[in-house]
Amino acid sequence: MSAAALEDPAAVAEARAVVRASGTSFRWGMRILPPDRRRAMYAVYAFCRIIDDIADEPGDLALRQERLDAWRGEIARLYDGGTLHEPIARALLPAVQRYRLPRAEFEALIDGMETDLQGRNVAPSMTELELYCRRVAGAVGLLSMRCFGAHQPEADDAAIALGEAMQLTNILRDLGEDAADGRLYLPRDLLERHGIPARDPDAVIDDPRVAAVCRDLAARARRRYGEARALIDQCDRHAMRSAVVMMVGYEALLDRMEAGGWREPRRRVSLSPWRRLLLLRHLCR
Repeated sequence: MSAAALEDPAAVAEARAVVRASGTSFRWGMRILPPDRRRAMYAVYAFCRIIDDIADEPGDLALRQERLDAWRGEIARLYDGGTLHEPIARALLPAVQRYRLPRAEFEALIDGMETDLQGRNVAPSMTELELYCRRVAGAVGLLSMRCFGAHQPEADDAAIALGEAMQLTNILRDLGEDAADGRLYLPRDLLERHGIPARDPDAVIDDPRVAAVCRDLAARARRRYGEARALIDQCDRHAMRSAVVMMVGYEALLDRMEAGGWREPRRRVSLSPWRRLLLLRHLCR
């Protein structure tokens, strides 16, 4: 059966609704894609949103783990030809067939969400943080590259570099919110380097030395953005347009945080809608 014949209009509409309700800045990069690729990206993003919400929402830990396990089963059925129970899985089905989306990357995303669910993200080692970024962001990047139509090895390498850079940007932006949830993604390697012995998220965020930790992590993000840009330049420019839109938007967030000098680490920085629109218009000329 063709990918087009597998499309479920109600499932497609639900994926689109999840994207719109989220207010994600990724939507700007999705909007410039052709319709088939845009629908695929909406489905991928909706899946990510759903499992992220399972990891983040309050409630019984065992029940939330059960829901993640159920999604593991749904992904298995998606690839093994079983009956799908979730609308978003049905929205993913034509994308998986049309763009050969790797099953392992969906499973890696669930692995990353389990790390959050089980409370293991409190001052991880840099190695642990790299693995977490690879799972929750690199996997999204690799799935996205397939949806964009970028198949070169350089595109995969760019996805991993860009995924880490964007996830580090998220971590720096969400320090206060994460601390309120008992999470601290700043790596203990950097905390120890700057003389911060605490592991309590609130105590770390309120330590004046945390600004130096943020600068070091931001420098790593900058380096990864640079690596991603160099790799993107070796790929098909048209296929990479959405990736560039997303990258530039996140770099602009990092610019704003660096300009603030990390003086208010609990303050969540964002880009205004007009700023996003200006970036999009500039990149689409």
